[in-house]
Amino acid sequence: QVQLVESGGGLVQAGGSLRLSCAASGRTIGTYRMAWFRQAPGKEREFVAAISPSASTTYVTGSVKGRFTITRDNVKNTVDLQMITLNPEDTAVYYCAADRRPTGEGTAVRDATRYDYWGQGTQVTVSS
Repeated sequence: QVQLVESGGGLVQAGGSLRLSCAASGRTIGTYRMAWFRQAPGKEREFVAAISPSASTTYVTGSVKGRFTITRDNVKNTVDLQMITLNPEDTAVYYCAADRRPTGEGTAVRDATRYDYWGQGTQVTVSS
Protein backbone atom coordinates (compact mmCIF):
# COMPACT_ATOMS: atom_id res chain seq x y z
CA GLN A 1 0.00 0.00 0.00
CA VAL A 2 1.24 3.45 -0.90
CA GLN A 3 0.26 6.67 0.80
CA LEU A 4 0.54 9.90 -1.13
CA VAL A 5 0.56 13.33 0.47
CA GLU A 6 0.49 16.51 -1.57
CA SER A 7 1.78 19.88 -0.43
CA GLY A 8 2.61 23.27 -1.84
CA GLY A 9 -0.79 24.54 -2.82
CA GLY A 10 -2.04 27.99 -1.97
CA LEU A 11 -3.29 31.31 -3.25
CA VAL A 12 -1.31 33.06 -5.96
CA GLN A 13 -1.94 35.94 -8.34
CA ALA A 14 -2.28 35.40 -12.04
CA GLY A 15 1.14 35.13 -13.61
CA GLY A 16 2.64 33.68 -10.48
CA SER A 17 4.23 30.32 -9.77
CA LEU A 18 3.79 27.41 -7.40
CA ARG A 19 5.59 24.14 -6.87
CA LEU A 20 3.54 21.18 -5.75
CA SER A 21 5.14 18.19 -4.13
CA CYS A 22 3.87 14.67 -3.59
CA ALA A 23 5.55 12.54 -0.95
CA ALA A 24 5.04 8.79 -1.11
CA SER A 25 5.38 6.39 1.80
CA GLY A 26 4.75 2.74 2.45
CA ARG A 27 6.52 1.53 -0.66
CA THR A 28 9.03 2.81 -3.16
CA ILE A 29 7.42 4.34 -6.23
CA GLY A 30 10.41 3.73 -8.48
CA THR A 31 8.46 1.36 -10.75
CA TYR A 32 5.24 3.36 -10.76
CA ARG A 33 4.00 5.82 -13.30
CA MET A 34 3.18 8.98 -11.39
CA ALA A 35 0.74 11.68 -12.39
CA TRP A 36 -1.01 14.84 -11.38
CA PHE A 37 -4.71 15.39 -11.95
CA ARG A 38 -6.87 18.34 -11.01
CA GLN A 39 -10.51 19.01 -10.36
CA ALA A 40 -12.10 22.43 -10.53
CA PRO A 41 -15.44 23.20 -8.86
CA GLY A 42 -18.30 21.74 -10.85
CA LYS A 43 -15.99 19.98 -13.28
CA GLU A 44 -14.70 16.47 -13.74
CA ARG A 45 -11.24 15.45 -12.65
CA GLU A 46 -8.80 16.01 -15.51
CA PHE A 47 -5.31 14.83 -16.35
CA VAL A 48 -2.52 17.38 -15.97
CA ALA A 49 0.83 15.61 -16.27
CA ALA A 50 2.51 12.24 -15.85
CA ILE A 51 6.02 10.85 -15.70
CA SER A 52 7.37 7.40 -16.47
CA PRO A 53 9.08 5.33 -13.76
CA SER A 54 12.57 6.19 -14.97
CA ALA A 55 11.62 9.82 -15.69
CA SER A 56 12.64 9.27 -19.30
CA THR A 57 9.20 10.31 -20.58
CA THR A 58 6.82 13.01 -19.45
CA TYR A 59 3.32 13.83 -20.60
CA VAL A 60 1.42 17.07 -20.14
CA THR A 61 -2.01 18.12 -21.22
CA GLY A 62 -2.21 20.80 -23.87
CA SER A 63 -3.53 23.60 -21.69
CA VAL A 64 -0.47 23.52 -19.41
CA LYS A 65 2.22 22.68 -21.95
CA GLY A 66 5.15 25.05 -21.61
CA ARG A 67 3.96 26.17 -18.17
CA PHE A 68 3.92 23.02 -16.02
CA THR A 69 6.81 20.61 -15.54
CA ILE A 70 6.64 17.26 -13.77
CA THR A 71 9.71 15.73 -12.18
CA ARG A 72 10.44 12.91 -9.80
CA ASP A 73 13.11 11.79 -7.36
CA ASN A 74 13.00 8.03 -6.88
CA VAL A 75 15.50 8.21 -4.05
CA LYS A 76 13.41 10.67 -2.08
CA ASN A 77 10.18 9.00 -3.25
CA THR A 78 8.72 12.29 -4.39
CA VAL A 79 7.07 13.78 -7.44
CA ASP A 80 6.88 17.50 -8.08
CA LEU A 81 4.83 19.72 -10.33
CA GLN A 82 6.39 23.08 -11.11
CA MET A 83 3.77 25.53 -12.32
CA ILE A 84 4.54 28.91 -13.84
CA THR A 85 2.49 31.64 -15.48
CA LEU A 86 -0.58 30.51 -13.62
CA ASN A 87 -3.99 31.79 -14.65
CA PRO A 88 -7.42 31.63 -12.97
CA GLU A 89 -8.36 28.63 -15.12
CA ASP A 90 -5.70 26.65 -13.23
CA THR A 91 -7.68 26.98 -10.02
CA ALA A 92 -8.49 23.49 -8.78
CA VAL A 93 -7.68 20.81 -6.27
CA TYR A 94 -4.56 19.04 -7.50
CA TYR A 95 -4.15 15.33 -6.86
CA CYS A 96 -1.11 13.11 -7.02
CA ALA A 97 -1.69 9.59 -8.35
CA ALA A 98 0.32 6.39 -8.79
CA ASP A 99 -0.09 3.59 -11.34
CA ARG A 100 1.67 0.51 -10.00
CA ARG A 101 1.55 -1.44 -13.27
CA PRO A 102 2.06 1.14 -16.00
CA THR A 103 1.38 -0.22 -19.45
CA GLY A 104 0.64 1.52 -22.69
CA GLU A 105 0.91 5.11 -23.74
CA GLY A 106 -1.49 7.74 -24.95
CA THR A 107 -4.94 7.43 -23.45
CA ALA A 108 -3.72 4.99 -20.81
CA VAL A 109 -1.56 7.69 -19.27
CA ARG A 110 -4.47 10.12 -19.01
CA ASP A 111 -7.05 7.64 -17.74
CA ALA A 112 -7.70 8.23 -14.03
CA THR A 113 -9.11 4.72 -13.62
CA ARG A 114 -5.67 3.30 -14.37
CA TYR A 115 -4.21 4.81 -11.21
CA ASP A 116 -4.25 2.78 -8.03
CA TYR A 117 -3.30 5.26 -5.35
CA TRP A 118 -4.38 8.84 -4.79
CA GLY A 119 -3.52 11.62 -2.42
CA GLN A 120 -6.04 13.81 -0.64
CA GLY A 121 -5.33 16.78 -2.85
CA THR A 122 -3.99 20.29 -2.39
CA GLN A 123 -5.91 23.44 -3.29
CA VAL A 124 -4.47 25.85 -5.83
CA THR A 125 -6.28 29.16 -6.22
CA VAL A 126 -5.20 31.71 -8.82
CA SER A 127 -6.66 35.19 -8.47
CA SER A 128 -7.07 37.52 -11.41
